[in-house]
Amino acid sequence: MNYEPPTKGKIIVFGILFWYPLAGVTYQFLHYMLGLRQLGYDPYYIEDSGRWIYNPLINDLSPDATDNIKRVAPILEDYGFKERWAFRGHYPGGECYGMSETQILNLYKEADAFLNVTGAQEIREEHLACRRRIYVESDPVGSQIRVVQGDETLIADLEAHDTHFSFGENLGAPDCGVPTSRFEWLPTRQAIATDLWQTSDKTPGIAYNTITTWDNKGGKDITYQGETYYWRKAREFEKFIDLPHQRSVQFEIAAADVSQDVRYLLQKHGWSQVDSMELSQNLNSYRNYIQRSRGEFTVAKDQYTRLHSGWFSDRSACYLAAGRPVITQETGFSKFLPTGKGLFAFKTMEDILAAVDAIESDYEGNCRAAREIASEYFAAEKVIGSLMERAGL
Repeated sequence: MNYEPPTKGKIIVFGILFWYPLAGVTYQFLHYMLGLRQLGYDPYYIEDSGRWIYNPLINDLSPDATDNIKRVAPILEDYGFKERWAFRGHYPGGECYGMSETQILNLYKEADAFLNVTGAQEIREEHLACRRRIYVESDPVGSQIRVVQGDETLIADLEAHDTHFSFGENLGAPDCGVPTSRFEWLPTRQAIATDLWQTSDKTPGIAYNTITTWDNKGGKDITYQGETYYWRKAREFEKFIDLPHQRSVQFEIAAADVSQDVRYLLQKHGWSQVDSMELSQNLNSYRNYIQRSRGEFTVAKDQYTRLHSGWFSDRSACYLAAGRPVITQETGFSKFLPTGKGLFAFKTMEDILAAVDAIESDYEGNCRAAREIASEYFAAEKVIGSLMERAGL
């Protein structure tokens, strides 16, 4: 592929591409790389962490990143980022792939900034050589509460950055219950390279579906001011488990590691279920699943909804870019994104049913509206352009 030479400075994107090499995550970081390049920057993807990678082949953590490199590096190179990526396992026995260690350390000194997307890159002395250090948080609420509760490790990590962005677009608003002391959180959202999601197949899909984790693990429930705020998606889905019996359209969940009991529960209430791990093995199967849906129906985690964070899913933004209407649980995002056609926010079952009826009464019009929302509010050049401008870059 041939691309215009960069007209702006070098920007590092830190992330979890190699750490978690499944399609949804790959797209998330590819969108940033493509958006930065479109804006004229010279982007580099670097992963330089002390944590072991997750290897889907063994469904466990491993110090050997070889399989993950084989999965992800060709994708970066196919999109024109050859010699602009690196993985360095900063742990005993960890190896370096892509750029050499010397090149990585020199890049930290030469780059105009790094974007620590998802905040997954721990900051060490060598990273401080980068003149601008920007934190881009994809999962709000937990970190803000941990800061208030005095988590010194997290506070030190955040202080190592000079600018902080969050997908929690409602942070700091009077109707948001998330504390925001000590750091200023600037609003942003997931950037989408919308061209990647356009499809010539306008045939309506059969089912409203979503790609999710049914039973989120990792102990991310958090207690604040005597209330526990939950991380588990299943808790929210179960509130609306009878949805398929309320309308004639089909509903499906793509989720991995679903127990026999959960499969029975879903089947009993009219849901189809497929393995999300299988369709997340490569970019095409993941994208095709979204493009061939009728739309997305999904929920949001309790942490995002109850505290009115304003968070919006990067996966839902991909559905919109593919021209597929989205029905998703209200987190406060409707203050910032247009709803009522193409995109619908819900709190109750009645809200969901009204959204389904509205979409089905004008399906093509809602598909067009979904694409228009993606183009206006999620296009990578707009989202990243705003972020870089506000960061003074």
